[in-house]
Amino acid sequence: MEQHQGAVRAYRLSDRPVVEASSVPGYEPIFNAGLLVHQGVYHLFARGVRSGYRRNDADGPRFLDYVSDVLVFESEDGLAYEFKYVLAHAGLGGTYAIEDPRVQRVRSNGDQHIVMTYTNLMANDGDAPWRIGMHELVYEAGRFCLVDAPPRVIGPPGVPNKDGVVFNLADGKVALLHRVYPNIQIAVFDSIQRMAAADGRYWRHHLKDIDRHTIITPSAGALAAGAGAPPVTTDEGHVLFFHERREDGTYTMNVALLDSKTGRVRHRLDDPLLAPELTWERVGDADNVVFVQGAHKRNGQIYLTYGAGDRCVGAAAVDVDQLLGALMASG
Repeated sequence: MEQHQGAVRAYRLSDRPVVEASSVPGYEPIFNAGLLVHQGVYHLFARGVRSGYRRNDADGPRFLDYVSDVLVFESEDGLAYEFKYVLAHAGLGGTYAIEDPRVQRVRSNGDQHIVMTYTNLMANDGDAPWRIGMHELVYEAGRFCLVDAPPRVIGPPGVPNKDGVVFNLADGKVALLHRVYPNIQIAVFDSIQRMAAADGRYWRHHLKDIDRHTIITPSAGALAAGAGAPPVTTDEGHVLFFHERREDGTYTMNVALLDSKTGRVRHRLDDPLLAPELTWERVGDADNVVFVQGAHKRNGQIYLTYGAGDRCVGAAAVDVDQLLGALMASG
C-alpha cells in the first residue's frame, strides 16, 4: 500500500514498559536506554538514577543528588528484560553523572569496535558544560566491559554538546552526530582515533562554520532536535531516529534518511513516528517524553527502544518497507 508523508507510525510492542522504574535495588528512574544485539541477545544499556535524589524547590537544576550510572539488561526477545550488572559508575574520570548511553558498532582501521557514547555531566557547581563521553567496550566472560578508563571526551571544548552518535559512512570514514543547541551537526573523521584526538583547533574551525555542518534543524513548533539511535543501514541509506522537543516541552520520536556517502539528510518526515500517549509516557519526572535511543533491524521491522517520562523504558517497532516508502515519497 502506498505510504504518504507522515502516514507511517511506529507501534508499541507492549502497553507496559519493558524496563520499569525501581526494578533494580538502589535505583529509581531507569530510562533512555541504548541497545546492542550481540550473539542473538538484546543488551539494553540504560541510564539508572541512584535512589535518594529529590526535587529542588530553589533555583538551579530540577533535581538534587541526581546521579546516574549505566545498567545493563538482557533479553532473548526484546520484551522480557532481566537486569545483569552495572557497566559504568558515575565518578569515573571525575564525571558527576553518566547519562543517555548509545552503543554502536563502528569499523575503523580495518577493525570493528564497539563504542559507547553518552552525556558526560560534571558536578553542578563546576564550570564544565554538558559534553560527550566515549568508551570502547569489549565482550568477555559473558559481559561487556570498559576498555579505556578514564573516558575520552569528544567534541568542542567548553561548549554545551550532547546526543553523540557514531557510525560509518559508505567509504568507511567515521561520522559523529552531535548537538550544539538547537540543531544536529555532523563531523567526519578518517578513524575513531582521529575523532578522539581532535583538538580545540579542529573544533574551533568546526564551530566557525557550524551552519555548513548542520544537517537537521527543529521543525516548525519545535525548540530543539537531537540524534537518538545509531543510524540503521538500508539499501536506500541510513535511517536516523531522532528526538524533537516541542514548544510545550513534549519530546517526540522523529525520523530522517541520511545519504550513505555523506551523512547528509536526503529525506525527512514532518510528522513524528511516536508521541507520548500512554500514562507512563505522559506522567513522570519529565512529563510527555518519548526519547528514542536504540534501533535494530529484524524480520522486516526496525525494533526501537525509548525512554518514557524520564522514568522507564518502552519498546516499539516500525515496518521497514513502509517507513522507507514514506521517506522516499517525502520529497
